Amino acid sequence: MNPASAPPDTFDREIVLSRVFDAPRDLVFQAWTDPDHIDRWWGPDGFTTTTREMDVRPGGVWRFVMHGPDGADYPNRIIYDEIVRPERLVYTHDSGQEDDPARFQVTVTFAEAGDKTHLTVRMAFASAAQRDRVVKEFRAIEGGQQTLERLAQYLAKG
Repeated sequence: MNPASAPPDTFDREIVLSRVFDAPRDLVFQAWTDPDHIDRWWGPDGFTTTTREMDVRPGGVWRFVMHGPDGADYPNRIIYDEIVRPERLVYTHDSGQEDDPARFQVTVTFAEAGDKTHLTVRMAFASAAQRDRVVKEFRAIEGGQQTLERLAQYLAKG
């Protein structure tokens, strides 16, 4: 799905990333939902990730820390809303603080494309201003593209 096909009420407050991976859908889904895999590729260039807990089920939580190249630690929490194996994940992403104003909703789809996987990540923010802030301050689009590139490299290692 491309950004132009987003519903009109969310288009201006979304970031959409898409990529085709040279790997079967089941493997890409597993790489996204198994801490033994995800800690090896999650995050932009220069970051590492440490998973504290990962319970991939509706209502389950993934708590992790992203370690920046500057030595700073960034706590994160994902609360899973919907799991359709191996087709879709829907979750809320925040810092782990209750009522985090930077909280956003994510939908990840895993579509079969022959023996490859077409992955789309759709991040919906509370407002266009919040979206613009994460794009500018956190370079969210570039960081998301780097993260997907790291996933492609990880999958290529087999």
